[in-house]
Amino acid sequence: MKSVIRKAAGFAGASVAVAAMSLTGASAAHAEAPTQGCPYPYVCFYLNNDDLLAGKPISKYRDVTSSYQAVKPRPHYGVMNTRNDDVVYLRLQDGSSICLPPNNETVFTDGYSVTGIKISSSPRC
Repeated sequence: MKSVIRKAAGFAGASVAVAAMSLTGASAAHAEAPTQGCPYPYVCFYLNNDDLLAGKPISKYRDVTSSYQAVKPRPHYGVMNTRNDDVVYLRLQDGSSICLPPNNETVFTDGYSVTGIKISSSPRC
């Protein structure tokens, strides 16, 4: 899988998701090589840009759930979804949520905290 992840440094401002970068997809039956240290079929969290670039996630999730799983509240820099056919809902500290499509990554600014994760078997947000 070719990654189109680029160095995500120098972000400023108060927007929640400043970037969502797509990765090349593949069939669900084909396990992919790890991406930024996040193996298929996980959703990985990164504490900062250095950890993202070094491929050092601070946590990984893979279970499809019908409700949110608690995520240790701390500022998160990035989240990567390596799943081929499953969307991920991220609940933020203010109670809002965002949807991360399959094989995508999102990067946050200003120390946003993700407080919950729900992996859905739906292929679309």
